[in-house]
Amino acid sequence: MSFPVPWWAWVALTVAIALMLAVDLFLHRDNHVIGFREAAVWSAIWIAAGLAFGVLLWLWQGDEAAGAYYAGYLIEKALSVDNVFVFALIFTYFAVPPAYQHKVLFWGVVGALLFRLVFIFVGAELLETFFWTAYVFGAFLLYTGWKMAFQHDQEIHPDRNLVVRAVRRVVPTDARYHGERFFVRIDGKRVATLLFVVLIAVEATDLIFAVDSVAAVLAITTSTFIVWTANAFAVLGLRSLYFCLAGLLRRFTKLHYGLAFLLAFAGVKLILSETPVGKLPIPVTLGVIVATLAASIVWSLAATRNAPVADSDAGPRTPVGS
Repeated sequence: MSFPVPWWAWVALTVAIALMLAVDLFLHRDNHVIGFREAAVWSAIWIAAGLAFGVLLWLWQGDEAAGAYYAGYLIEKALSVDNVFVFALIFTYFAVPPAYQHKVLFWGVVGALLFRLVFIFVGAELLETFFWTAYVFGAFLLYTGWKMAFQHDQEIHPDRNLVVRAVRRVVPTDARYHGERFFVRIDGKRVATLLFVVLIAVEATDLIFAVDSVAAVLAITTSTFIVWTANAFAVLGLRSLYFCLAGLLRRFTKLHYGLAFLLAFAGVKLILSETPVGKLPIPVTLGVIVATLAASIVWSLAATRNAPVADSDAGPRTPVGS
């Protein structure tokens, strides 16, 4: 499903996103430690903004467009929980001071938005131009779903990431934190700080998540406007979601099975779109997403009802050297 989007709608959306990011950056310019209450308030604001945009889309383009947006938004929001889990591991691994975590996530989100914008237009163009691309993307989502279900607990070593290692070889790096700064001058030479390395690790990790999530939403609709807005509004709340859930991640032990099923479902849906079966109705897609997320969350909470809540700031406090 696609519909013509006037230039002013893209401009208005871009301005709105820029303003929201500017407000968020201004309110957190002092790099204070974000508590659960503040994170919960901001999470509610971002979720309300995302839901409100769906209402505007419904009034403007009708229920089919709004349904596709909400389906994409829910998938992206659910996959964000997996992002949060990995970000928590990265912050613990590099012993990032809590006061600087928001700054890393803020610029990480800016990068995530840019990555997704590129992937969306490239992916949508490929699906519209070459029918067999649907089979490739569908197979990729099936593989990703299988990997998430059965290889989710593999140990992660951020410093072994190829992008992180490449940056460390190209950019002179000091293996220490220098406050909130990404770059400093040492002996007259400009070098990157460990905080910059953490940012690269976050960006490189999100690059992988971006491919999965964009492909999953493209399985619902090839409308670049809907795919972009669903991704953007879900990603904008990623920072607040992290500070809300970082200490509760041990309760979501079964959620990855639900996410794996949704990725596989999106893959099958994409493949079926190029067969006589055709595209599945949006209400069916939305119903499967809601039911899967609800079931996996209830399953997780029931399985961990006696588990202690993890401390989001737990973990080693000695930075990992280069």
